[in-house]
Amino acid sequence: MNIVPEIAALQGSTAIAAAIIISCSALGAAIGISIVGSKFLESAARQPEIAPTLFVRMLLIAGLVDVVPMIGVGVSLYFTILSPFTSTILSQLPQLVS
Repeated sequence: MNIVPEIAALQGSTAIAAAIIISCSALGAAIGISIVGSKFLESAARQPEIAPTLFVRMLLIAGLVDVVPMIGVGVSLYFTILSPFTSTILSQLPQLVS
């Protein structure tokens, strides 16, 4: 039994999954930051005297929203570089050879 095509398919699927994770988290962060920015502008236009306080809070929330893509990149790199699923296939290799 040839195990090379199985490992190649697993690595290809892992790369596609990593791309989906990164793109969806970036899209979600972009939408979240745009909503936070628009609500800040609406609030600052209604009450300009509290704009500095709102600005600090907006930056805090934007920073928290921006963490989501970073976590997605970390998880994607973990699955891409370490390949935990490939190690289980390779551990079964002696059973497949004999």
